[in-house]
Amino acid sequence: MPLSDVQKIVSDNPARFKVVVAGRRWGKSYLSMSQMAKFARYPNRKIFYVAPTYRQAKQIIWDDLKEKMIACRWAKKINESDLTIRLVNNSIIHLRSADNPDSLRGVSIDYLVMDEASMIDSKTWTEVLRPALSDKQGHAMFITTPKGTSNWVYDLYQFAHHAQDWWAYQSTTLEGGMVSEEEIEQAKADLGEREFNQEYCATFETYAGAIYYNWHPERNIVRKPIDNIPRNEILHIAMDFNITPLVAAICRVTGDEIHVIDEIVMQGSNTYEMAEEIKNRYPHHRGWIYPDASGQARKTSSNTSDHNILRQSGFTIKAKGVNPPVKDRIAAVNASLLSAEGAVRLTVEPKCKNVIKCLAGQTYKEGTQIPDKTSGLDHMNDALGYLVHWLNPIRRPVQENRGPETFGHF
Repeated sequence: MPLSDVQKIVSDNPARFKVVVAGRRWGKSYLSMSQMAKFARYPNRKIFYVAPTYRQAKQIIWDDLKEKMIACRWAKKINESDLTIRLVNNSIIHLRSADNPDSLRGVSIDYLVMDEASMIDSKTWTEVLRPALSDKQGHAMFITTPKGTSNWVYDLYQFAHHAQDWWAYQSTTLEGGMVSEEEIEQAKADLGEREFNQEYCATFETYAGAIYYNWHPERNIVRKPIDNIPRNEILHIAMDFNITPLVAAICRVTGDEIHVIDEIVMQGSNTYEMAEEIKNRYPHHRGWIYPDASGQARKTSSNTSDHNILRQSGFTIKAKGVNPPVKDRIAAVNASLLSAEGAVRLTVEPKCKNVIKCLAGQTYKEGTQIPDKTSGLDHMNDALGYLVHWLNPIRRPVQENRGPETFGHF
């Protein structure tokens, strides 16, 4: 199938350097393959596709690229170990990763794609790849979903608006035409406003200041009847394993609404004591615990793993093999505090002073999207993140199948 209207705008622009900022599932990889094929039509060209890691380079584009090159009879030799395709006109397409920038040195490039450029160190461009384009006056396309105003791609995007030979373009997921409007509306309901704007509207969001920017005491601190919880009701318990402090947040869940009714903060304690404290407070209730996934192997209390201690104490464990990414847990909490559609799905009892302090107070490290853990406010937030992400996970968009593509013939 042909390029979409917005992809064609990018393809047709004659600028030597293009900075394309687009929403999730916009078709960035599809466009990248098309642009590489466009330059590879000419003989003896060296084309580089650079992703943040080797694994991403292989997963994002390799199989599709091979299929398309074979289908249009362009491929002469495919090297699986080196991720290169030599074409019948002697042009070569190389897939490379940016996690070892020095391996990219010493080459001369005709055309470069930096996919998910916001996840690549700026020095990979300035110190390694930009010089590699000089002798052949090669072209480059940076294509990515934005990652905040402190990221180097934001500066590059601003620069491209006024610099000679540069061009900047921004386009939303909806404009890409590969994700349905219904799916995008569902994402809007699932995500916080900042995450939705960044991931789907492709806007550069400011990440300075509070991590849980959707927290508002008038909206999220709510007093509800909690004195007579029915016997045998399942209580949902967020937990983070530490010696000091070991923390838990006790929650009631109704549908997708989570209400924090109690908190436990234990200094110099262990998982056995935490389990006993929960049972002492709620002897007539069942408990589902959403803990740090590393507790299935880690032993902070004895020769038995933290998860096994909790199971032996009668609790059900809700955890996968690994924790969800930090940014996804943060996004899930923000979306539950207030979704882009205005829904509030996470509230806290006024007596839970530690939960309130942590949600209101934790910030990012200055100039980064890395949570600051020096204040001690991270433990309860980590615990809540495990629970909220499990119950109200961040949904990733489903891309519609565009079918096979061919690039023509030489």
